[in-house]
Amino acid sequence: MYAEICATTGLATFLILLYWIFFGKIVWKSNVPLGSKRSIMRKHRSIGNIPPVYPNGWFALAQSSEIKNGQVKQIIALGVNFAVYRTENGIVRIVDAYCPHLGANMGIGGKVRGEDLECPFHSWRFCGATGKCTYIPYAKKVPDVIKATPYECSEVNDLIFVWYHSDKEPPTWWPEPIAQIANRTWTYQGRNEFYVNSHIQDIPENGADWAHLTAVHGPSILDSYLSEAVKHSWTDASWTTRSEDLAADSGHKSACCIPPTPVNSHKHIATSCLKHNLILFNKYHMMEINVKANQIGPGYVELQLQTKFGPMCIVQTVTPVGPLQQRVTHLMFSPLLTSPYAKLVMLGECIMFQRDVDVWNHKKYMDKPMLVSEDKNIKHFRRWYKQFYSINSPTYESAKDSLEW
Repeated sequence: MYAEICATTGLATFLILLYWIFFGKIVWKSNVPLGSKRSIMRKHRSIGNIPPVYPNGWFALAQSSEIKNGQVKQIIALGVNFAVYRTENGIVRIVDAYCPHLGANMGIGGKVRGEDLECPFHSWRFCGATGKCTYIPYAKKVPDVIKATPYECSEVNDLIFVWYHSDKEPPTWWPEPIAQIANRTWTYQGRNEFYVNSHIQDIPENGADWAHLTAVHGPSILDSYLSEAVKHSWTDASWTTRSEDLAADSGHKSACCIPPTPVNSHKHIATSCLKHNLILFNKYHMMEINVKANQIGPGYVELQLQTKFGPMCIVQTVTPVGPLQQRVTHLMFSPLLTSPYAKLVMLGECIMFQRDVDVWNHKKYMDKPMLVSEDKNIKHFRRWYKQFYSINSPTYESAKDSLEW
């Protein structure tokens, strides 16, 4: 009897574990210190001469699954209170959360009525696509001048994006779907979420900073006593922009091949490539992964991973939720059969990224860094990233003094 119970329990445990390996989802969350610890961190930190805090571009506000049909949610980012809702027909709309009537927050208590969003204060309704007021229950006529502020949005790759531009310019490019995510041939494996106390530019700058890989990401993700026996190797690093002649590379061999594109046709895209290996006892190489990362605009990255078990993809979003606070997420997708390996890679990525967060949370932005010739891509990156700022881009002083912050 006892043996039967043990066997049944063991089999059930194995089946549950097997099911999770293939169908379970990783959820990893890491926040900055709260309360007095966060206040002390900010009080004693030297910020430096930083660029504007909210660049122009597409930024992820939510994962698609977070906004159900008929649901509205307030999301604060980029110094704006957004009301993000999904119509009864399943279309995502984004408007400024504050009703132009008397300022009620439509993201809190608002109701979705067909394609419109209804204010909780006086039941005024607004079209999310145009912002136009469509209904006032006690008015004989709705004046044409009454409008909420609508925002261009895009739902792609399981993410909801908003277009932000400090000069109110329309989108000059759009996020594009990844075929395997759009047609559901790849499985969603999970996500992580980090809150980082830094300037947004510090985070994507890592893609052009090869030298930090060995220092920060060379030691093993395992316990420190294995650090000499197990190490991570990062080689064949390159960084280019789509506006450059890619044939004239800097001499570094790339872990991937990128076909040339017309000059300035995709100037909002930069690409970095590298190769990862796990090295045992300075002799045995395993877990080789070729990484191609497309930085698409100021706050979105698509990482294509080629592994011995097949391809997989991580999409990274960086969204400013305050002048010097970023919400960073990574979503992992892969074929179903590679789920066990994909989850292992994702867990490693979570640990590795936390190491970067520990640096970003306390560093100072150096506007005139002392670089050596091997750091030249950092200079190139900063020149490329400047395109996302414009004359009215909010400074730290203007953003931190605003009511939104």
